[in-house]
Amino acid sequence: MSWKKVKLGKFLKVRDNRFKPNDVTIANLKRIDKIDFSGEIFISDKPSNTDMILIKKGDLVISGINVEKGAMAVYTGEEDITATIHYSSYSFDESEIDIEFLKFFLKSIEFKNALKEQVPGGIKTEIKPKHLLPLVVEIPTEISDQKEVVAILKMRNSKVEAISSELTHQLTLVKKLRQQLLQDAVEGKLVEQNKSRKLSGETGSELLKKIKAEKAKLIAEGKLKKEKPLPPIKPEEIPFEIPENWVWCRLGEILELISGQDLVPSEYNENKESGIPYITGASNLEKGEVILNRWTSKPRAFALKGDLLLTCKGSGVGKIAIFNEKEAHIARQIMSIRSKWLPIEFIRIFLELQTENFRKQAKSLIPGIDRGTVLTLIFPLPPSAEQNRIIQMVSELMKFCDQLEASIKESQEQNEKLLQQVLREALRK
Repeated sequence: MSWKKVKLGKFLKVRDNRFKPNDVTIANLKRIDKIDFSGEIFISDKPSNTDMILIKKGDLVISGINVEKGAMAVYTGEEDITATIHYSSYSFDESEIDIEFLKFFLKSIEFKNALKEQVPGGIKTEIKPKHLLPLVVEIPTEISDQKEVVAILKMRNSKVEAISSELTHQLTLVKKLRQQLLQDAVEGKLVEQNKSRKLSGETGSELLKKIKAEKAKLIAEGKLKKEKPLPPIKPEEIPFEIPENWVWCRLGEILELISGQDLVPSEYNENKESGIPYITGASNLEKGEVILNRWTSKPRAFALKGDLLLTCKGSGVGKIAIFNEKEAHIARQIMSIRSKWLPIEFIRIFLELQTENFRKQAKSLIPGIDRGTVLTLIFPLPPSAEQNRIIQMVSELMKFCDQLEASIKESQEQNEKLLQQVLREALRK
């Protein structure tokens, strides 16, 4: 098998066109929403405010951002479509290149190395035609040899891809396991209920009465803001059975909810020494942790240490994290949940299950949930001792899930390395 050095531009020709979003030439044409890493094209009717390119049947379409991860495909639809200028589209000479070989090549270490050597910024650069077409690569001279390489790769890759699919499935199962454990926790099924003895100690109902009395006292003393009366719970609202020493209540009955307020840019900066943290939105809540990157000396809406922060507006609706600093100002995208009567970790377990419901309830172009959505949630209240047992059990089981997930992700990394090894061996000259 002989190999030759050639510029990609020898057999790829860019479809050199660019249109404004409102150009009549592309009016009513659908557009590419994304190309995933398996090479599947997803089409959308959604408009775009970005300049667009035109794509015709048979074109090779490449994502400039994720080309080396496999975000490329040959468009096989009959009707012309568009894509944003973050993509590029090419016709190709089938007498010079087998397109399946090229798609494999563009995912190889050899292609990444060529980018690193010949393009400033390498794979971190958004790859555009001006970067791609002059790129000098080495490929089999004969089309028949290119097809032979493709046949070898497909045979070997089928095993690697089967492993990849199974690992992805395992990650999905771990995610479902987490949700089921949380659901069992709030239903009283996670820790064993001792039914052989009479119920002893404070019940959930007695705890609720105590909380209501203490809240009323704080409101009367002006130490707590009075909320609107919450509606009684109707039988048809109750979603599942709970142990007999638990009680149903509205979430607003057992906590304090603090809404955030926005600051103007002149009231905050990125200088850590200028005041207290300013938490602006979902970007500050990642994987259950609070990320601090802004500060203000003019706070007005306070979150305190131990509060549970909930994203109530924007694309991250439902994201939560416990705040562990002394205090912070929160923007209107954030609500702070505080309770003097329940461990905040137990409320967190409950709210972890509400994320999808929050997203479904969020309305308008800027998704959001209001105070009423949170305060009127139906909440299963166990006795205090039971709450602590559940928190401990959930913590232990989530650590186990973390270990499972880490092990699967490590296997995915090894499988990706195996895939690259298969490519490397097939492209070895």
